[in-house]
Amino acid sequence: MDKTKVLFVCLGNICRSPSAEAVFNGVVKKAGLSKQFEVDSAGTSGWHAGEPADKRMQSHAIRRDYNLTSLSRKFDPHSDFDYFDYIIGMDDSNMQNLKSMARNGNDLQKLHKMTDFCSDGQYDEVPDPYYGGAEGFELVLDLLEDACEGLLEKIS
Repeated sequence: MDKTKVLFVCLGNICRSPSAEAVFNGVVKKAGLSKQFEVDSAGTSGWHAGEPADKRMQSHAIRRDYNLTSLSRKFDPHSDFDYFDYIIGMDDSNMQNLKSMARNGNDLQKLHKMTDFCSDGQYDEVPDPYYGGAEGFELVLDLLEDACEGLLEKIS
């Protein structure tokens, strides 16, 4: 059986998308479905390529038993659109960047916004916590936990 391949994308791939990767891995593990998924993350910029996730994001995630182990990488439209089944952007800017890199309608069909899978509809983007305080990192994790549950439900 082929694995469902999911890629989470934000701007720098050091806060939101590596957190989404870890949270979604946690959600599928809890559901006993880890062997059915391959999960990764990337950024639309390459500013932090090769770096681990932001230390503040890691600290908040660890408190919820998520371990952010991936290293930042830049989204590669040539290989990522071909490889992944779902490409999930964190905000409107990420979505616009991803859409501008799409080569055809098939690429566009793979694009989804993270908050489209949230249950309450209160937020239309996962806000970038980089320049804020602790509450921003907690909000990101709250939104990702909700959205990742919704994403798994949609895929299943």
